[in-house]
Amino acid sequence: MDMIRKLYVKGNEFARGQTMTEYALILAAVAVVVFAGYKTMGTTITSLLTNLDSQL
Repeated sequence: MDMIRKLYVKGNEFARGQTMTEYALILAAVAVVVFAGYKTMGTTITSLLTNLDSQL
């Protein structure tokens, strides 16, 4: 019975590490998408704000 409990605890620790890894991968994917959006829309937003400033 003690051996089964030890295996359960080890499996539970592995699952916790796996979840942390998944969150890190999701965070990295979100960062890539935000960076790509910034690179794509950065000049458009800058020109829009410049036009708005000149109209005011």
